[in-house]
Amino acid sequence: MAIFRDIQGTLQPFWVTLRTLFKKPVTYQYPEQKRTPFPRYRARIVLTRDPDGGERCVACHLCSAACPVDCISMQAAEAPDGRRYAAWFRINFARCIYCGLCTEACPTLAIQMSADYEFCKRDPLSFVYEKEDLLIADGGKDSTYDFYRHAGIGVVNPRGKGDDEFGPVDPKSLMP
Repeated sequence: MAIFRDIQGTLQPFWVTLRTLFKKPVTYQYPEQKRTPFPRYRARIVLTRDPDGGERCVACHLCSAACPVDCISMQAAEAPDGRRYAAWFRINFARCIYCGLCTEACPTLAIQMSADYEFCKRDPLSFVYEKEDLLIADGGKDSTYDFYRHAGIGVVNPRGKGDDEFGPVDPKSLMP
């Protein structure tokens, strides 16, 4: 049986090659015909806005901590109403490997990957994008999500008065 498995393991890759050898290749005439990427395609990173039009980024530094090549940097600031935001946000796309770990780490859905794959430049310094270059007008993939309303932060609602929050629990009521 081991010989049959070895022969099958040797011939199977050749069968895949022979099967695709005689198919007609699909060629896109690139500048005129643009490919539509798959829905989960990860390309350029963008910063999104919440439904009220404000920035979603709260400068928690989780995206820069999750980045394996350390291409994201930012500075935190606080608005007069107590809301945190990024004073400046910078991504070096010359170093970015488009792994998507920054989008997975973002708790506010502020940083997302778009399907825009057309950005090519000769100067490596022109790949450094600032916050103004990254901000888009809409909420990205989930335009209805609002971090401050969902999390119950004291900026929009008083603490404990959010939609998903309950008031304080008396610990003595939990006794059997």
